[in-house]
Amino acid sequence: MAELRLEELSASNVVAANSLSLKPGQEQFITPVSYSAETSVLVPGSAWQRVVLQDDKVVGFIHGNFDPDNEHEEFRACIWRINVDADAQGKGVGRFAAKALAQEALKRGVKRITVMWEPGETGPEAFFHRIGFVDIGETQYGDVIGALEIA
Repeated sequence: MAELRLEELSASNVVAANSLSLKPGQEQFITPVSYSAETSVLVPGSAWQRVVLQDDKVVGFIHGNFDPDNEHEEFRACIWRINVDADAQGKGVGRFAAKALAQEALKRGVKRITVMWEPGETGPEAFFHRIGFVDIGETQYGDVIGALEIA
């Protein structure tokens, strides 16, 4: 597999990021309800958005958020969204993106990142558990809250 690299989300790669394909059944898990509710109080400038490239092709996207003063602990340092193209799933792209966000968190003095997902058979739960996230709770909307301790 070719080496993966990150690039900031920009006008030159946003169309490719928005065009990532999904496997059947994954579309319902793109954005948990809890994230949609939280977007109304996001702090401008708190987003950390990157595309993952393999060679020069966008194969993934991660949207992290760093808002250390957020009243909800699960939104202080979190993965808002992670998408991997259907053809690139299972090849380390998502793990690479999540690890990059964890490294960014450490640079900012943060030792734990969170993520939320809607439970479901074809959802992202197994992926997040494989890369080290553990369930720590549930949102008021029924989304699972997972956390990854980083050092």
